[in-house]
Amino acid sequence: MWRVWLVFDPRRALVAQAVFLATLAFLIHFVLLSTERFNWLMG
Repeated sequence: MWRVWLVFDPRRALVAQAVFLATLAFLIHFVLLSTERFNWLMG
């Protein structure tokens, strides 16, 4: 496992993972908000 961190910079990998997960979360929420059944804002 330690050889993986020799290839990837840990800071860059963690930042990339955080950006990916945040983008995925926003995408899922906007998809749910665009449906009539799961739109919790319009009641």
